[in-house]
Amino acid sequence: MYTKADIINYFSLLGINSKGTLLVHSSMKSIGDVDGGAETVIDAFVEYMKQGLLIFPTHSWGKDNLVNDIYDPLTEPSCVGILSNIFMKKTGVVRSLHPTHSIAARGKDALEYIQGEERFNTPCPRGGCWGRLYDRKAQILFLGCSLKTNTFIHSVEEWCCVPNRLANKSKRIKIINPYGNDYHVDLYGHQSTYGDVSRNYDKLRDVLLYKGIAVKGLIGDARCYLCDTVGMGDITTKFLNYDIDLFADNRPIPPNWYK
Repeated sequence: MYTKADIINYFSLLGINSKGTLLVHSSMKSIGDVDGGAETVIDAFVEYMKQGLLIFPTHSWGKDNLVNDIYDPLTEPSCVGILSNIFMKKTGVVRSLHPTHSIAARGKDALEYIQGEERFNTPCPRGGCWGRLYDRKAQILFLGCSLKTNTFIHSVEEWCCVPNRLANKSKRIKIINPYGNDYHVDLYGHQSTYGDVSRNYDKLRDVLLYKGIAVKGLIGDARCYLCDTVGMGDITTKFLNYDIDLFADNRPIPPNWYK
């Protein structure tokens, strides 16, 4: 059984920058038995990142989310795992106001980081919380999950104006704003004739490992990948310049593009 100290040691061995910005995609069950369960894992992250900025995605695009087309960041559950739901309720954590692709943050500049989401009507804009990962030179940890969960690549596709990614019609959602006045947003959600293109994001894995943009390791029993957002954003943009529809299928990336 793993302890909090064990988990923290894994963070250090993997190379997580405790004073930087870290976003965590996670699968709790992949870690194995932990003394204290998911709460211990969150406590380990909070302790390790106490001098940095810790972020978990708290998405609410699931079929059971946004009842009556209302988003309240204080009560809306996350559809991306138990760790995200525990983290967003921790003391000192703030949650962004994006109705479908919110994040929860704790630590250095957390409140400043989440501000401004009300200005956007797409899932992962360059100026929103997902684009700011690049500006912060953040690391993204895939804890027991594959790069198919890589929301950051949705953002890169938005920056690069990849067609056939957003719905033609918007959906009006009411935002309950704990920081000011409530408001509405007409959101153009993810939609493609190719289906869920994120299932093809995993084709980046071997490229990122080869280029040193990602490293792999373990946290408990969980196989993990730790990625640099700047390197990942730059090489993905380069690839999209070669083929704007790169993620429409799962064909491997041509080796001569990066070797």
